[in-house]
Amino acid sequence: MNIWVLLIIIMLLSLLVQSMLTSRFNKYSKVPTSNGMTGAEIAEKMLSDNGIHDVKVVPTQGMLTDFYNPANKTVALSESVYSSRSIAAAAVAAHECGHAIQHAKGYAPLKFRTALVPVVNFASNIVQWILLLGVLLMHVVPGLLWFGIGLFAMTTLFSFVTLPVEVNASMRAVSWLSRAGITDAQTQPMAIDALKWAAYTYVIAAIGSLATLLYYIGLARRD
Repeated sequence: MNIWVLLIIIMLLSLLVQSMLTSRFNKYSKVPTSNGMTGAEIAEKMLSDNGIHDVKVVPTQGMLTDFYNPANKTVALSESVYSSRSIAAAAVAAHECGHAIQHAKGYAPLKFRTALVPVVNFASNIVQWILLLGVLLMHVVPGLLWFGIGLFAMTTLFSFVTLPVEVNASMRAVSWLSRAGITDAQTQPMAIDALKWAAYTYVIAAIGSLATLLYYIGLARRD
């Protein structure tokens, strides 16, 4: 019963954090950058300032769907960031470029996370089915549930490895935004606040994944 209470609390916290993130993004999307640069222009400048000239900045559909793809070296910025001239767009664009800088500098946690991607993609595609069958066939094929737990543990590990990667990218972002004069004494706290709530989503996801993993471990050990 306790684990179910914890999972419900985590779910509610996740909804709260997502709501706060959306609220902060909408709020800071109305605050313009002092130099009038778009998110795409800010991304290109940050990459150039850090000596990175082989990464492309491209638009992508959706809201807050921004990401850096190390495979083809692209910073993909969502519609609400790519052409926006707001503090929110500046923060998000700089954050994604933070990942590109990590990649260029061989940042160890990013390299570890990238190495986990193929394993996690495989695990994510089948883990729920394996866990379901493992629970249903617990007394027939006892090892199946533990196999599913092992797969799920890989996704949990990925969630926790993601935390330092995201925090470090945000730290690089806010530092550069200040140095480059994109933000000032008034707008720097806004950029920090927006990225802080984005980081919280990863924290909640990691805790939720760990709680779920512990639930399945407890279930297997009770058998």
